[in-house]
Amino acid sequence: MIPFKDDNPIRIFPFVTIAIIVLNVLVLLLQITSPDGQQKIAFAYGAIPNFLLTFKTYQPIHPFLTVFTSMFMHGGILHLGGNMLYLWIFGNNIEDKLGHFRFIIFYILCGVIAAYSHALADPASHTPMIGASGAVSGILGAYLLLFPHARIHTLVFFGFFVDVIRLPAIFVIGFWVVLQFINGIISKGFVGQGGVAWFAHIGGFLTGLLMIKLFLKTKRTNYH
Repeated sequence: MIPFKDDNPIRIFPFVTIAIIVLNVLVLLLQITSPDGQQKIAFAYGAIPNFLLTFKTYQPIHPFLTVFTSMFMHGGILHLGGNMLYLWIFGNNIEDKLGHFRFIIFYILCGVIAAYSHALADPASHTPMIGASGAVSGILGAYLLLFPHARIHTLVFFGFFVDVIRLPAIFVIGFWVVLQFINGIISKGFVGQGGVAWFAHIGGFLTGLLMIKLFLKTKRTNYH
């Protein structure tokens, strides 16, 4: 299943969501065109689990700062495209619900906790983690709690045939969550070998799910 849009209307222009997408695209272009090469940049500014926990590093910046730099780096166009597609589908509604400033804080918080979730799952790893997946996973958690019945236009593959089905968010995101937990459990037998940071996805998702209510705008009551 590949979701590509929702039927959930918004009231404000989601310029923060768009700005995050543009920034991620620009950073990938810098990675691709850098004479240092993408691998060297990933090791310099990616979030390395062992360094996040010990603060021992050979990187040019403090390990904690790599949590933020890694959030805007990607391993390629497909990696970037998948994350930004999900951010666009679900992020604009969360920005609409929280407001621009709270959305920024919420997005970054989900990304930070996601990075440390991955680090705690594989504390000895020196493989850098890059990508917006953890922060975007937090957006999915928030969307699932706030809009479980919103309809998501989804490409569904039936062998060689493809159809578009409008599915409730609880089904689309729920299916995604199940995959993350299954892959996370399986990956525990292959720690230290790189690949997808499944526990970053899980940590980010749970953060978004549990924290979104704390970020919602409170309504003021006027007393006469």
